[in-house]
Amino acid sequence: MDFSQIIFVGITNHEDHNWRVKMADIEKLGISEAALFLEQIPEKAERQEVYKALEKSCVKKIPLVHIRNEMDSDELELLCSRYNNPCLTIHEDTFACLDKWRDFQKNLFLEMNFDGLVPDFVKVEKIGGFCVDLAHFKAGEEKWSDEFLYTLSKQKHHKYFACNHVSGYSYEKNKDVHRITDLKQFDYLKTLPKFLFSQIIAIETHNSIAEQLEFKKYLIRLLNQYFL
Repeated sequence: MDFSQIIFVGITNHEDHNWRVKMADIEKLGISEAALFLEQIPEKAERQEVYKALEKSCVKKIPLVHIRNEMDSDELELLCSRYNNPCLTIHEDTFACLDKWRDFQKNLFLEMNFDGLVPDFVKVEKIGGFCVDLAHFKAGEEKWSDEFLYTLSKQKHHKYFACNHVSGYSYEKNKDVHRITDLKQFDYLKTLPKFLFSQIIAIETHNSIAEQLEFKKYLIRLLNQYFL
């Protein structure tokens, strides 16, 4: 895999580096490809502001969008038509509202939680596949959790492994890290099974876009060495 082509900075929303700050950084740096995380934008009116800002921006490719359960089909249609059917990533509880998104179910990709439970209604076969959050998988592996075992049980079905979220990981706390303070917080990736890594890897951190570009360089070196 050419990791330089498949790792994308992420437009996330956090109080000190919100989506507006990240969009300004993207414009300043002339970035044309990015992932979009809408999970922390609960109000539709504000999401509409995001869509308008993106339309006017230099961003032309969005391969992955993390969506919210209350988003309607019009929002998904806008994202899919404008950005050539990106992977729409969801959580386990989204399976309870799949009916309203019947036209988009094969665009949906499941990010497993790490609460130790997989509800019976979660059936990855109903949607496009997994968005493996690599830090969540690592945390699940350490606990041998139900989410870890469920993901592992599908490893022979390569078509299900379509995209990833990548953040840092703390061995001490056994949890994901979204505020990266040390590049070594990505080194856990070298311990993961290679089948998890997909053709779309979206950086999910609270850090600035400039910092994420440095993370991307590190991740490219790290994963190129791992996949030799």
